[in-house]
Amino acid sequence: MDQNVFDDPRITAVGLLVEAHAGLSARFAAQFEEHGLSPVEFEVLTRLARSPGNQLRMTDLAAQTSLSTSGVTRVVDRMERDGLLTRRACPSDRRSSFAVVTGSGLQRLDETLPGHLRIIEQWFTGQLDPAALGALLDGLRRVRDAVHPGATAGSTGFVADQDENGTPS
Repeated sequence: MDQNVFDDPRITAVGLLVEAHAGLSARFAAQFEEHGLSPVEFEVLTRLARSPGNQLRMTDLAAQTSLSTSGVTRVVDRMERDGLLTRRACPSDRRSSFAVVTGSGLQRLDETLPGHLRIIEQWFTGQLDPAALGALLDGLRRVRDAVHPGATAGSTGFVADQDENGTPS
């Protein structure tokens, strides 16, 4: 095997992405645990809170999180027992239901987010100047959209830059 193949920038790029993800995930998991959440529970709360009406159809939640529909059902069952979510019937499709964040779920998220944002700033975004961060976000979105086209299912085009009324700025 040609030793130079391991110097391929494609292998380096994926390796760096995996290493960065592993390092950030470990820091996030420890911080989530302080607030009684698993990483997947934090992801579910965040995705629901960022969605219109703080809710998503269960199938859209599964698509966004890359969990199976049965995996989402188990997570939502557990979070519903803990009072963080509730289910609501879909008025247009009796076979579907929505997962909806409760007030307790939003409160838990509000308590968790300051520490989460500190970790993001210290170990991720704070390591990059604004131009590098913009380029990284653009590249990550393109890769995400290619490998995980359902990542925004049901979100109806959430825009990160919005004013206080939810209008894109």
